This record gives sequence, structure tokens and C-alpha cells, in this order.
Amino acid sequence: MIKLVYPEPIFKIKTEAGRDFVFDTIRKQWVVLTPEEWVRQNFINYLLYTKQYPSALLAVEKEIQLGELKKRFDILVYDGNHQPWMMIECKSQEVALDQQVLNQLLRYHLAMPVDYLVLTNGDYCYGWNKSGGQLVEITALPEFEQ
Repeated sequence: MIKLVYPEPIFKIKTEAGRDFVFDTIRKQWVVLTPEEWVRQNFINYLLYTKQYPSALLAVEKEIQLGELKKRFDILVYDGNHQPWMMIECKSQEVALDQQVLNQLLRYHLAMPVDYLVLTNGDYCYGWNKSGGQLVEITALPEFEQ
């Protein structure tokens, strides 16, 4: 398991028509503040402010093609050469990070191969490095590769 210490939240939050919204600095738009979005925004802040990953190399909720299906990954980090490097799947805190969730991430990985795969529900975080065709569990997120 990866131990995370999230930075103090610095979100812009607003309420409209009884719904809360958070401003996503990567997507540059207001999005509904669901429990999963809360986890996603905290993880983005961790990547930006704790791990110092460049914001220009993060993509959030982009569509990928899985056979006939169109799906959206949560967070994709590109390396310094703008190649997909790390894929992160975020779930709300109530969702257990079980084999089903890992299988979802692995399906996304088929469409978008990366070196690192990460699952988080805000409370727990697991990660793997794909090395020699094997998934090797990691205990910390890697430093950003330029």
C-alpha cells in the first residue's frame, strides 16, 4: 500500500441550485462535487503540490476506446516526452479497492499502456509498476521523470 499525506485542500467550491461544484484546475471547469470527485481533486493536489508533477502533463477524465465501448479514465500522467506514464483510477471512499476495481484499471491499461497503475479511494492507495510484463507492487509513487 502507498501511504499518502494529502496537502491542505485549496479548492474553489460553489453551490448552485442546491448542488456543490468544485473548480478543476486541470480541466479548467466547474464539476459536480461527488464523493469520487472529492477523491480525484485531493489526489490531483497531491500530485501537483506534494509530488511536484507538472500540471501541463496531467489529463483528467479523458475518453478512451475499449473495443466497442467508450470509457473515461480518471487521471493520466504523461512523462516528459508526452507519452502516457501513469494511470490513476479514483473511487469514492465507500468503494473497496478489490479485484473488480483492479480489473477495470487493467482494461483501461490495454487501451492506454503505461508504466505505472494506481488505485485510490482517498483512504487507501495501491500502485504497480509494469516491469517485464509483470505488475510489481510499489510502496510510493515515483518521482516525476523529465
